[in-house]
Amino acid sequence: MRILGIDPGLRTTGFGVVDVDGAQLRYVASGTIKTTHLESKELPARLKVLFDGVREVVQRYQPDAASVEIVFVNVNPQATLLLGQARGACVTALVFSDLAVAEYTALQMKKAVAGHGKAAKAQVQEMVMRLLKLPGLPGEDAADALGLAIAHAHAGRSTAILAAATALKPNVSASYKAGRHY
Repeated sequence: MRILGIDPGLRTTGFGVVDVDGAQLRYVASGTIKTTHLESKELPARLKVLFDGVREVVQRYQPDAASVEIVFVNVNPQATLLLGQARGACVTALVFSDLAVAEYTALQMKKAVAGHGKAAKAQVQEMVMRLLKLPGLPGEDAADALGLAIAHAHAGRSTAILAAATALKPNVSASYKAGRHY
């Protein structure tokens, strides 16, 4: 299975692609999609760059699934709204590409990669490098995106084991209360 991780940001969006075979993880690609060449007031153009960039990554690497970081409210509500729009452009591009989209908090990703949810960016970079046997540290945004792909690889394996052990059925009424359902 090939998983695409997306760490959304309005200025810089990270992406990371990982192949999963059982418990084995293999690095495929990572990088960033930047909108810094555009003026900050050009929000629609920046969102289009993100949408097109994610679509291009999907077309190039042909992932089977995607994982995206869930955005929480920060100190600055305006920045949170802008980040939410960037995230929306990324999720829309993934759904438009017919990919299943899983969502993880930064805490969940850090716990899956570094073992604790309060890991610093440098710790995430180091653990991603070790887990994927990279020759050097990935950039912060790419490391977070690779971490999201790794988190989904771990969660996906656990979900498959649980599904095989029990007869899981979707609970439609709970899915709307509990959060997102794609």
